[in-house]
Amino acid sequence: MLARIRKSAEEKDQGFTLIELLVVMIIIGILAAIAIPVFLSQRAKARDTSTKADVSTVGKELATYFVEPAAGYVLTVAQVGGAGGNIQLSDSASVPTLFADIKVSAGTVLQGGVAGFTVAPNDITWCAGLTNVTGKQKTYKYSAAGGLAPGSCP
Repeated sequence: MLARIRKSAEEKDQGFTLIELLVVMIIIGILAAIAIPVFLSQRAKARDTSTKADVSTVGKELATYFVEPAAGYVLTVAQVGGAGGNIQLSDSASVPTLFADIKVSAGTVLQGGVAGFTVAPNDITWCAGLTNVTGKQKTYKYSAAGGLAPGSCP
């Protein structure tokens, strides 16, 4: 028996057995199966967060405009360049004034389409909404009455 122990100590077998390698591969597979869905969910949550920040910025710009509206002109809210393009707020004067040019996240679209919507002077029921189809919640709105909330504008 001592001879066998001495012989194996002298040979110094190095390396891993096939079973050890398979066990490690199975453990890595289980960890990947748990981690990948969690990672994908975090990406959707990040898109929602960026959409919330964008709609909050648009809503606050609208609210700022109504603190002192420009001579009773209608305010136009439109998106330039499609999804992810800048959202511009301008008045209806003969020479329109650009009040805000807001950069939004990639994939974010103004509800109501790229043409956007108009807001009459002294309108206290305005609502701005943004959609990002790659997010989890997808739609957020910012209204004069309720502020920031999930969902679409009426």
